[in-house]
Amino acid sequence: MDASSHLRVVHEPEDGVDLDAAERAAADFMRALGVHSDAEGTRRTPARMARAYAELFSPRPFDLTTFPNDEGYDELVLARDIPVRSVCEHHLLPFVGVAHVGYLPGERILGLSKLARIVEHFARRPQVQERLTKQVADWLAGRLDPKGVGVVIEAEHSCMVLRGVQAIGSTTVTSTLLGTLRDDGRSRQEFFALSGVQG
Repeated sequence: MDASSHLRVVHEPEDGVDLDAAERAAADFMRALGVHSDAEGTRRTPARMARAYAELFSPRPFDLTTFPNDEGYDELVLARDIPVRSVCEHHLLPFVGVAHVGYLPGERILGLSKLARIVEHFARRPQVQERLTKQVADWLAGRLDPKGVGVVIEAEHSCMVLRGVQAIGSTTVTSTLLGTLRDDGRSRQEFFALSGVQG
């Protein structure tokens, strides 16, 4: 990517969103579970459900902006506590938490807000945390060509807290390390220490 170009990042769903069909399906779903939507408080629930899930599955487009690394900066760039909101693909229940995303720059550096945008881009779809972690790291490595990438996600999963085992307060931690952050022990330890995660 040259200095003057910007990559417009847009998630294209495989099929267009049909809110009317989603609303009908939500009403059928509620009825099948014995939840009636004819009371005043639930009359618009199927429509609200359809819009809510459409929003959860639709990341906002953004321009991936990078800049020349004119100063030759070669230390870790890390954004901590990026909010993560996604939906478990197994139960369609939310999982929420934070991501810590860092990289060792090569020839270009990334606009800092884009680290959060990339997390959102991959989180706004039915997901599993392991895949989400790897997708963010692989995408950064492929687009930025850094010397190393590290991604750690810590999240609480509603499917563990609200149902099944009901493990209230439990969090799941996943990590992906690439390049120098994977191969060099000191760099890996620095990433985990600055992330606030026990490495």
